[in-house]
Amino acid sequence: MTGSAPRKNAPPCTIVWFRQDLRTDDNPALAAACEAGAIVPVYIWSPEEEGGWAPGGASRVWLHASLAELDKSMARLGAPLVFRRGPSLEVLRALIAETGARAVVWNRRYEPAAVIRDIAIKSHLKAEGIEVRSFNGSLLFEPWEIANREGKPYQVFTPFWNTCLARPEPAPPLAAPSHSVESTWRIDSLSLGELELMPRIPWEIGIRSAWTPGEAGARKNLERFIEESMSGYSESRDIPGTRGTSRLSPHLHFGEISPRRIWHCIIEQLDGELGVGAETFLKELGWREFAHHVLHHFPRVPEQPLRVEFEQFPWNVDSKALRLWQRGQTGYPIVDAGMRELWQTGWMHNRVRMIVSSFLTKHLRISWLDGARWFWDTLVDADLANNSLGWQWSAGCGADAAPYFRVFNPMLQGAKFDPKGEYARRWVPELAQLPDKWIHRPWEAPSQVVAGAGITLGANYPQPIVDHRVARESALRAFAEFRGS
Repeated sequence: MTGSAPRKNAPPCTIVWFRQDLRTDDNPALAAACEAGAIVPVYIWSPEEEGGWAPGGASRVWLHASLAELDKSMARLGAPLVFRRGPSLEVLRALIAETGARAVVWNRRYEPAAVIRDIAIKSHLKAEGIEVRSFNGSLLFEPWEIANREGKPYQVFTPFWNTCLARPEPAPPLAAPSHSVESTWRIDSLSLGELELMPRIPWEIGIRSAWTPGEAGARKNLERFIEESMSGYSESRDIPGTRGTSRLSPHLHFGEISPRRIWHCIIEQLDGELGVGAETFLKELGWREFAHHVLHHFPRVPEQPLRVEFEQFPWNVDSKALRLWQRGQTGYPIVDAGMRELWQTGWMHNRVRMIVSSFLTKHLRISWLDGARWFWDTLVDADLANNSLGWQWSAGCGADAAPYFRVFNPMLQGAKFDPKGEYARRWVPELAQLPDKWIHRPWEAPSQVVAGAGITLGANYPQPIVDHRVARESALRAFAEFRGS
């Protein structure tokens, strides 16, 4: 790729730096740039700038597909997406030199490494006479806007969300550019393939068949959820065998749809009268807001527990047990089903995420950080704020965390939320012929029942790697002793 010299008498233009806002609808940075005149939209691949949390394999599969969709959308608007590789400041400076751009705009990110980088880039460019503007395109409320009566950040969700709801309603979403936007002359660009996003992973085909990345896919998922699932969401969201959740999390993470669009779309569909399901779903949006609030005020949480005393907790180091958990070979069907769903599709039902994370941190007493890093590599919705908050909640060491004595019983969880075993049978097909009574505890089934289902425990399906009662008692002792030390 060679640089382009600025065209003589070229009109002033604005560089739009796309990051985790891969959409044209309700995109404040894009809207502001289009209003000002000509634009140069760019995506910069710079994983080394992510502070040790570069996108994992599943995220890169999604990112590649999402960028392809955004490129089509921008081309239809008359401003094809420019692809470059980092470092970001060098790329932006090069584009400014090539285009004569006088301004750079972007939507804010909230991960610690990205915040530090963006502050530095803004400072450098402003010092060089370039106008720089950033916008909130990812959250309903900025993390620094919400505080308790003492002006301090929240560490408990309910008062945080009540404070959010007491504020003015989020502003209406901005419309996508409705006409061709003026672009400068053609800028040299890498091809999407030259970014080399696509990883060499065995689960890539499953991810691609399970999802439709991109802005159109996000809107379709939202419409489906509102029409089919929202009214019963408060109950169905806990049933992994049905499609009762929105499955919007990866679309939100990559910014293919904004939380403001979701918020207002739900309210408008219901003519302002929220049912229980809608209220519950909006509270889930609130949990996402809370995760970013915690990450902003406590930027250490991706690596360190919010409750600092847990830095000394004696987690087990057991690579064999960790590997069995990762591969869905623990001998507990609901756990194994979740881990296999994750491996094959890049996603896991939220109720099951709580079960498998409790199992890792309580039954196996393996560090939450080992689980967080596995999820980071295998989830298409791997989001640093949500991932850190969720794992620390399960381990009992984070904000609004589950108490140490809450140890999910995988058999009871399976029986309660997957009573007919649809979910377990789908993802653990070797158990498909077991009667419902035994589907979540096959090792307790009579030997003739197990044999009749074509199962040989310890051969084609494992025995439990730990005894639930023993593991629970051991965990309770360990956590109680730690708290009392």
